Amino acid sequence: MSTRCKTAILISGSGTNLQAFIDAVAEGRLSLELAVVVSNNPDAFGLVRARNAGIPTACIEHGHFSSRDSFDCAVANKLDEWRPDLLILAGFMRILSAGFVERYRGRVLNIHPALLPAYPGLNTHQRVLDAGEKWHGSTVHFVTEELDGGPRILQGRLPVVAGESASQLQARVQALEHQIYPEAAGWVGEGRVEYRDGRAWIDGVAADDPIVQTFDLSGKRM
Repeated sequence: MSTRCKTAILISGSGTNLQAFIDAVAEGRLSLELAVVVSNNPDAFGLVRARNAGIPTACIEHGHFSSRDSFDCAVANKLDEWRPDLLILAGFMRILSAGFVERYRGRVLNIHPALLPAYPGLNTHQRVLDAGEKWHGSTVHFVTEELDGGPRILQGRLPVVAGESASQLQARVQALEHQIYPEAAGWVGEGRVEYRDGRAWIDGVAADDPIVQTFDLSGKRM
């Protein structure tokens, strides 16, 4: 992929991760071309963020479709008007069909709020607290048919604070995500990271484990 990799971002809600991408591009820290923002929710504030940044938007409401496959096909047809090189799932609250994943295989990234393969699925922050874990964080990974199971690229981790609530932990993890997600996507756009033969390749080496970055209690990278 080129250093101006054409990128589509899919959202469903407030778009805080989207804003992190917008800011990183505006500040010259990220060389992706943010071509379009697509939402399944017409009230998503992320659409406002995109318009304020001058990024084209599209909304395809999933409730207007009789099946997941038909919705995904409509989304894909709309995306293909921009011919994106890379798709970023940034709080897109729809499970993608196998057909959609296959159509864009190796070109879709997601971020999951846990240190995968631990804690796939929902409610990760409370589950981590209940288990007494010392570390928590987020993982950027390629999307495959297996939910939260695609090849991992980058993890950011931070120490769990004794006595903090799930919402407090979530806020700290989200701040970490805003740093690592644009960074990992930039690596893909630059060609440093690629999906090949069902694996993530980082700087030309097949990676069984992701790159791990550790953050301190204040959210600074150590």
